[in-house]
Amino acid sequence: MKGVFFSILAGLCITLQGIFNSKMGTELSGWHTTVVVHFVAFSLSLLVYMRVKDGNKAGMKRVSPIYFIGGAFGVPVVFSELTAIQLLGPAAAISILLVAQLGAAFFVELLGWFGEKKQLIKSHQVIGLTMIVAGVLIFKM
Repeated sequence: MKGVFFSILAGLCITLQGIFNSKMGTELSGWHTTVVVHFVAFSLSLLVYMRVKDGNKAGMKRVSPIYFIGGAFGVPVVFSELTAIQLLGPAAAISILLVAQLGAAFFVELLGWFGEKKQLIKSHQVIGLTMIVAGVLIFKM
């Protein structure tokens, strides 16, 4: 249940972040907005971390160096999402974003990339993904 709660919270925050960033991007450039957003996020993360002080710093040595670039994915996420919302509107942009995210996660699990356990394709998953894509196409018409 906790995983469902955090998934819903993340979905709400991603949507609101995209809308807020898009509005800021109409006044600033997309890249200026991206810098501001990441500066604010870094500041808030640092503040929370300094207060909570969880985790094990020694664990940094055990993390594969490739995973340290994970945060860099936030740059194209913010810029692409704010641009998509400006061009398509929030509902269409977010629905397409979610299909892309679900498709990517499906292939990561299918192929066992990045240490994920390989999953077999089940027919109901293919049907579900196809229905979601069809739904987005119908929604966009």
